[in-house]
Amino acid sequence: MWEPTSNHSAKLRDDCQVNSTLPPSFQSGGKPCGTFLNMFFVYAIKSLEHDYIYVGLTNSIERRLRSHNRGYNFSTKPYAPFELIYTKSFPSRPEARIHEKYLKSTSGKRFLRHI
Repeated sequence: MWEPTSNHSAKLRDDCQVNSTLPPSFQSGGKPCGTFLNMFFVYAIKSLEHDYIYVGLTNSIERRLRSHNRGYNFSTKPYAPFELIYTKSFPSRPEARIHEKYLKSTSGKRFLRHI
C-alpha cells in the first residue's frame, strides 16, 4: 500500500494537490500526478449490500470506483454501491496483472475476505 512521505510533494506536477491521506493518483480529479504518471493499481472493492468482492486493475482508482458505483460496468452493476477495501501500486502493467490474477484466485479471495 502507498505510504505518505515528505518527498512526494517535491515530485508532483504544479497542478497536483497533495492530500496526505490519499496517494497522489487520487488528486486533481483522478489525473495521474508526478512519478505516479505510469503507475498501475490493483484494487479490490466490496459491495455494501451484497456478499461480493470485485478485483480489477487500473491507472486511476478514483475514476474506476466512480464508474463502478454509477453502474457503468456490466459485471458490477447489480452489486453497487461499493467501498474500496484494497489497493497496491506497481510500476508496470505486467507486474500488476500478475498480482491481479493472484487476488482473483481462491487463496487471493481468502486473503481479501479477511481484510
